[in-house]
Amino acid sequence: MSDEAPDSLIPYDEIVQEALRAVVSRVLSEAETNGLPGEHHFYITFKTRAPGVDIPQHLIEKFPDEMTIVIQNRYWDLKVSEDRFEVGLSFNQISSMLHIPFAAITSFVDPAVDFALQFHVDEIEDDMDSHEPAENDGEERAEPQLVEDGSNVVNVDFGKKK
Repeated sequence: MSDEAPDSLIPYDEIVQEALRAVVSRVLSEAETNGLPGEHHFYITFKTRAPGVDIPQHLIEKFPDEMTIVIQNRYWDLKVSEDRFEVGLSFNQISSMLHIPFAAITSFVDPAVDFALQFHVDEIEDDMDSHEPAENDGEERAEPQLVEDGSNVVNVDFGKKK
């Protein structure tokens, strides 16, 4: 008898990630319809070169792997569809429209209530430079810790058996 778990024929990790991305979709859809309630605001980190991501070239050059956006005070035209969202943000006084598939998101944080989700996204390129989070033209805030003591945090990185 072996102590190793058998390989699953059911892709549980994909199913769970898809369900948790639906949480992000629903929250953004409600913000699209009703605005941000109370002190809620979102830090969304995504892979800039993931399939379907459409952002200005100057942002790709500055953030060749991953970038974090803040949806709080200065955003416009938030639109949510089944598999993506788009939002207008300003970077160094330059207005930009970003189109981001939910599959490209690596983390979603609402620091107002200490809520965070982390996702696995397959790497597009192996040798990408690290970067600093993007800053919208709002007041500076410390970047939230995505994993603290485990309260209201879901880390979804099952890893795959080879």
